[in-house]
Amino acid sequence: MPENQTSEIASAAKSQSPAAVSESSPANGMVRQTTVKHEITISGVGLHTGVSVNLTFKPAPENTGYRFRRIDMPGQPIVEADVDNVSDTDRGTTISKNGAKVSTIEHVLAALAGMEIDNVLMDIDGPEVPIMDGSSRPFIEVLEKAGIQEQDEERHYYYLSENITYEDPSRKTEMLAVPSDDFRITVMVDYNSDLLGTQHATLYNIGEFKNEISDCRTFCFLHELEMLLQHNLIKGGDVNNAIVVVDKPVPPEKLDYLAKIFRKDKIIAERGFLNNVKLRFQNEPARHKLLDIVGDLALVGAPLKGHILAARPGHVANVEFARKIKELMKRDKFREKVPSYDPNQKPLMDVNGIMKYLPHRSPFLFVDKIVELSDRHVVGVKSVTMNEWYFPGHFPGAPVMPGVIQIEAMAQVGGILVLNTVPDPENYLTYFMKIDNTKFRDMVVPGDTIIFTLELISPIRRGICHMRGKAFVGDKVVMESEMMAQIVKKDKKK
Repeated sequence: MPENQTSEIASAAKSQSPAAVSESSPANGMVRQTTVKHEITISGVGLHTGVSVNLTFKPAPENTGYRFRRIDMPGQPIVEADVDNVSDTDRGTTISKNGAKVSTIEHVLAALAGMEIDNVLMDIDGPEVPIMDGSSRPFIEVLEKAGIQEQDEERHYYYLSENITYEDPSRKTEMLAVPSDDFRITVMVDYNSDLLGTQHATLYNIGEFKNEISDCRTFCFLHELEMLLQHNLIKGGDVNNAIVVVDKPVPPEKLDYLAKIFRKDKIIAERGFLNNVKLRFQNEPARHKLLDIVGDLALVGAPLKGHILAARPGHVANVEFARKIKELMKRDKFREKVPSYDPNQKPLMDVNGIMKYLPHRSPFLFVDKIVELSDRHVVGVKSVTMNEWYFPGHFPGAPVMPGVIQIEAMAQVGGILVLNTVPDPENYLTYFMKIDNTKFRDMVVPGDTIIFTLELISPIRRGICHMRGKAFVGDKVVMESEMMAQIVKKDKKK
């Protein structure tokens, strides 16, 4: 953006309160992927094609993402909902592949993303997703009826690693994305209309989508509606599936024409909204623009963690912005989210607190601090120094921390997690039961600080804890492993 131009979205960013932490944040433990429990069908008419269509949501395996299957075409071709497959953004988002296309996909994708459903196969027997009432709410209602099924694989979020900008001077569009620990969107729209004025809408976290955004319907001005009708578009248009803004007087003959087109006895077009439609929110147009952003950004292929700020957005800008995010994703290749560690902040447990939980003592205590602890995860810190007892005998002259010691250190951090479930941890001992899928990705040497983060794979039952752990030095994963441990009272034998 030009340095001499005051960016409206940058100003909006400064005015926002701190981002709320989503309940699905990985900081609260491992989040699993989801799909629908049962298949379910929704039927309606395509806005532009006027074709009646059935859309069936079906369960899909982990890492499938969103896929449309054109069951009305030979071979039933599949089109992945991916920004690389976007072929048109005129009045909606269209994806195409191998001769098959599906249009107006943004509202259903917004519903899936808003419900945090990761994997769905959508069978569709026509070229366009049904418009329904012009919002995402009808799709959410059927998805809730189908139910949501948790799957085994972990959900992989993409954390924006740097700022991303997009500008289209011809449309006066500006978009900015900044790193954040949550998915947040702030939108400003201004249509040079006294009726609508300037509007803002904000989604503080994805959990607000259902109640705050999904109800908001698509909209257009009456003069745009006339142009679309003249070009034989919106064949499935109806006064009940969009908000039509009337900001100028309408002659009676035009009202009669609209009534005929929409098969109504009478059309009311006083200044305001066609047929005196009542807005569901005072800023419903801005909220719908936000809804479109949620749907279009779902095309990047992973749930995002970042704050999106948009001034006068549209499908063209949304998709181009999604392309820029996708390029960054390809570069980062889902860079691991490094646990937050501030050495100036007082830890939850120092070494004295740790020794109240663990029976280990020098030289076999390998945890210096516990900086995060919940019922599902733990983060511990180990500072590696040349004074460690094992260095003189392990690669003398080129000291490297032994892998078995890294495993033991991770296990001790995990021991804190499982011992935290009992009121008297000093009366229990932690024993290994299993170690799986261990990988050493980089060397650990004196001077390194290792951050161990472990999350539950399954709930703790009968003192048995199944965890997945990763060890970081800086922003690199140096080791990872799955571990199973059991706590046993000291007066009992293993």
